[in-house]
Amino acid sequence: MLYIERMTETAAARFELMETFVRIVDAGSLSAAALQLGTTQPTVSRRLQALERSLGVRLLRRSTHSMTLTQDGQRCLERARELLASWHAFEADLRGVGDEPEGTLRVIAPHAFGQEQFVAPLADYLARYPRVNVEWLLHDRRPDFIAEGIDCAIQVGQIDDQGVVALRLAEIPRIVVAAPELAARLPARQSPQDLAALPWLALRTFYRTEVALTALADGRAERFAIAPRLSTDSLYALRTAALSGVGIGIASTWLVADDIAQGRLVHLAPQWRAAPLPVHLVYPPAPFQPARLRRFLDVMRAAMPGIVAASTAPRRAG
Repeated sequence: MLYIERMTETAAARFELMETFVRIVDAGSLSAAALQLGTTQPTVSRRLQALERSLGVRLLRRSTHSMTLTQDGQRCLERARELLASWHAFEADLRGVGDEPEGTLRVIAPHAFGQEQFVAPLADYLARYPRVNVEWLLHDRRPDFIAEGIDCAIQVGQIDDQGVVALRLAEIPRIVVAAPELAARLPARQSPQDLAALPWLALRTFYRTEVALTALADGRAERFAIAPRLSTDSLYALRTAALSGVGIGIASTWLVADDIAQGRLVHLAPQWRAAPLPVHLVYPPAPFQPARLRRFLDVMRAAMPGIVAASTAPRRAG
């Protein structure tokens, strides 16, 4: 019995050391980690040294002004995040799905959607679960969930990573738009080939040198090459360039619905559409998921159809 108790104490101590190590990396310094953990910097330093002795490797290179992970430290960080996440999820699962979610949820969302459309359900989630804090990070790149400590990501477009769980939330319609002065150069009933003659804007994430449109009436597809006057990876930059008359482009309907209603932009070739973009909520597979992540999935899944429906219609003034 004494042997088992000592083994349990040793495992608990190593768990604490791993938690401290992860907190040091996330906080950026030993002093910041100590403040977050409610302890002293010497204590945090001793825990780091104890973990390095236990593993037999050096985890961090420290100088007066900087701190960097060693190669072994990077590997240790990834595994430590996995182990800690699995343990916390296991605890949450044992406590039951009805328990109050708590802790910090780290989410990556796309720049455009993350600044506007997703903020309302995020606020609802925070109101429902006051013991959860959210780090709302806006990136359009694909995250490294384990290395960055990310719980989930909202991604627009196709998912090409077979190693993640992807929950499909909705599809975002896309249309061709231009400023009125450019639209005036086209015939009243426009075809894709009419559009090819105008200057174009490219959204590099989804199209660069070729445009594909589908007829609403019969599903017929048309493709044509473009030589963009402006290429960007920002949906907001594309909208601003279109408003300025630089060129025509393909935009998500939620972003340009008000501009069209107010006459600032014109919906070109309305009988044609670009392929809609799928929206997924993506997270790494694990035997157990913490309650804060499960509840976030539920809130976003319930909110997304309404977001898409509301965002495709222009907002009314007043």
